[in-house]
Amino acid sequence: MSSGGRSVRLFVALLVATALGAPVSAQLGISPEPIAPTSTTDLFGWPPAWLQKLEPILQQRISVFSGRSLVIVRAANASSLGLVQQLIRQTGGTLGRPLAIIDGQAANVPNWSLPLLALSSLVQHISLDRLIIGSMERTGATVGATAVRQETGYDGSGVGVAVIDSGVSSWHDDLSDPVAGGMRVDQFVDFVNGSQALYDDWGHGTHVSGIIAGNGFDSEGARSGIAPGAHLIELKVLDGSGQGHISDVIAALDYVINHKDAYGLRVVNLSIGAPVSEPYDVDPLTLAAKRVVSAGIVVVAASGNNGRNAQQQTQYGGVTSPGNAPWVLTVGASSHMGTVDRSDDTIAAFSSRGPGAIDYGAKPDVVAPGVGIESLSDPNSAFYSQRSQYLLSGTLDTWYLPYLSLSGTSMATPVVTGTVALMLQANPALTPNAVKAILQYTAQAYAAYNELTQGAGFLNAKGAVELAQFLAAPSGGAYPSSPDWSAHLIWGNHLISGGRLTAEASGWSSNVTWGAVKTPAGQNVQWGVICSGGSCDSDGTWSTWGTTCSDFNCSQVTWGSPDSPDVVAGSNCGGSGCNGSGGSGDPTSGTTVVWGSTVVWGSTCEDDPSCQPVIWPRP
Repeated sequence: MSSGGRSVRLFVALLVATALGAPVSAQLGISPEPIAPTSTTDLFGWPPAWLQKLEPILQQRISVFSGRSLVIVRAANASSLGLVQQLIRQTGGTLGRPLAIIDGQAANVPNWSLPLLALSSLVQHISLDRLIIGSMERTGATVGATAVRQETGYDGSGVGVAVIDSGVSSWHDDLSDPVAGGMRVDQFVDFVNGSQALYDDWGHGTHVSGIIAGNGFDSEGARSGIAPGAHLIELKVLDGSGQGHISDVIAALDYVINHKDAYGLRVVNLSIGAPVSEPYDVDPLTLAAKRVVSAGIVVVAASGNNGRNAQQQTQYGGVTSPGNAPWVLTVGASSHMGTVDRSDDTIAAFSSRGPGAIDYGAKPDVVAPGVGIESLSDPNSAFYSQRSQYLLSGTLDTWYLPYLSLSGTSMATPVVTGTVALMLQANPALTPNAVKAILQYTAQAYAAYNELTQGAGFLNAKGAVELAQFLAAPSGGAYPSSPDWSAHLIWGNHLISGGRLTAEASGWSSNVTWGAVKTPAGQNVQWGVICSGGSCDSDGTWSTWGTTCSDFNCSQVTWGSPDSPDVVAGSNCGGSGCNGSGGSGDPTSGTTVVWGSTVVWGSTCEDDPSCQPVIWPRP
């Protein structure tokens, strides 16, 4: 931007500040003094501290005199929010919905006002209100959920699941309550059109809901979901074309916190994704998800469908927000290949690989079936007409085809969400970190795939429920184990193994961020115990399994044991390293890395042939 352009922007901002008057400007946290560019200023001539309040895309829009932007303005604190709303209005903006969960406000503002908003000491950060896009017979048997229901009786009863998506069908037999009657939808809130009645004009949310909690009524149980006893809270944030804004998702997450006790909410499903354009400790969407996790609610999100580029080459770094955040349980997609045999399972080519852009955090956490997943259809939705070739009949006579086959990490995510509901029924005391640890520890790792492709491994619902149940009463028998379990965690970016999880480990506290070295109280993070001598099956010597610092400042950290590799700094991204220093991958291996300014969209994948729905042959 030229110095002349900077002068125009500065002149406009100061003119508005003058128009507001000195008393009002002071009240709104705006300095009346002119700001002179110096040699230490950024490209646009603004002081770096103020410029950094704007996410990178908005920084570019400062140079655009005309036009408006949909933004999310975060106040410095809750008490400042009213004055920030006043500032937005007085600089030509219009207010959208308030976002109390992050002390924020959605707004439509003129681009020329962005510098003035950033100059206010009452404003902490301004983000673009980014677009979001929505991202079973053999599935339950493949991951072991069917065996869980048959052997233990767990079906998700008593667990409330919030589905933040495109809504839910006004009626589907598979979501009915056979005892109480009616639908097992305890609440429906429409953040798009404000409707009171159930509907799903896209069809995505209905399909996702069926994967979680369908009871298979129209297929005589064959196409039941993972947790058919769970009750659903449907929060509509996507429109009839599958698009929405992150401000609506944040508002839905705020609703979850405010109503968690009323509906017994323990887990949130986000089969949606947005581009990663800011660090996860600044992005308002990931921060809202963190508030939910801190309240003891598991947030499960899709990794995205960006595993291949336009040339159909494998690419890394395509995980979408909020799945890039460490506190979120992020799910990639596998394929069960139309069988219940785990030995032929593969990674879905479209599934986004880690690490997350900007922060380079290891993702996904686990993978689950997401190819050709048969779940519920809505005859009044866009999917029903646009994807009619993938509609399926049930075994009962119905006036429409009640099932639909879809592929994507959007379909893999609710498989994990349903599994979490089973785990929480088995052990209601589990925290979000404990849930993620159990899922990773019991997952089945395949030697053919690295940790940025499969995470800790392929979902093992049976093993996860078994370990969750044991940790509810750890003195009740031998520690469960299986040769198929990975028996490791990806804590932050480090692969740690060799120990056993314990119920009271400090790492499971809701105030400990996944990947942290120490607890907020300054203690080393612990995951459990590790055998340090004797017979580890019976009377061995067990010691603490956790982090160890070399000195007070933790200049060097031992992550459980000296052999705990960093899965991001290694050679997983086509041999070039994945921590931002490795360029764009290794052309000879057919891999690329998606970084930085590349816009990576959410959980739809019509452009990738590997993500087309599949109708598997009947068994």
